[in-house]
Amino acid sequence: MRFASYNTGGTPGWGLLADGGVLDGQQLGDGLPPTLRGFIAQCAAQPQLLAAVAARAKVATPSPLGAVTLAPCVPDPGKIICLGVNYVDHAKEGGNAIADFPAFFLRCNTSLLAHGAPLQVSPTSDKLDFEAELAVVIGQRTRFVSEADALKSVFGYACFNDGSYRDYQRKASQWTIGKNFDASGGFGPCLVTADELPAGGVGLRIQSILNGKIMQDANTSDMVFGVARTIALLSQCLTLEPGDVLVMGTPGGVGYARTPPVWMKAGDTIDISIQGIGVLSNPVTA
Repeated sequence: MRFASYNTGGTPGWGLLADGGVLDGQQLGDGLPPTLRGFIAQCAAQPQLLAAVAARAKVATPSPLGAVTLAPCVPDPGKIICLGVNYVDHAKEGGNAIADFPAFFLRCNTSLLAHGAPLQVSPTSDKLDFEAELAVVIGQRTRFVSEADALKSVFGYACFNDGSYRDYQRKASQWTIGKNFDASGGFGPCLVTADELPAGGVGLRIQSILNGKIMQDANTSDMVFGVARTIALLSQCLTLEPGDVLVMGTPGGVGYARTPPVWMKAGDTIDISIQGIGVLSNPVTA
């Protein structure tokens, strides 16, 4: 199943993508929450809810997808936890060692960007880099989970572009500021439920494509810390909640490591493609 968050006439909502259109959440059952994050939490409390929604979708009539304006898959996650240098080739191109523990950092909700929305280059920096990443959306409250059981916590997966202002990223020892410019993190185009993909999102081709040219081309099997291990490690430290987002790091081929460096600029189009999920596309504007 594929879900999306969106706005209709300024009113936020969510729905199920079907037959080239969208079934609004209010068509899928009585008393469903008004947000996709709320629906994910309700699915955790009512395990049969997803199957009931799927049955309801078979008899409902979708509206044209063009009638809504897409939002980030989960516009209001409680936490966005990202991994740095989580692919061997990306670590090598940046001169970083492979660590024994993931390099975690946080993103803010205001940094999220919907599929199709303009990625605006900040007037304060022109060093905006692309990073193709797999996003994981947590489906249930998780604390002290084993790696063997960790994937039970996953609701679904999406594409993510961890847009990074490299000069700001390196102004301090922490990466946070360069990763949190407004509307710099593309998140979409839809949220694909975990049952539609290999366990842990393993074995998926992942690419970034700038103006039609492939810049990054790898496989999610190349991650140093996979989804299950990452969830297990995080759960030792904090509670993961339904709707939380994990962003799993990027492979080699980013712009700053090229000679000369390649930065996204006004007039570009950046696409993030992940096998089995789809293509997250954003035009780049001033």
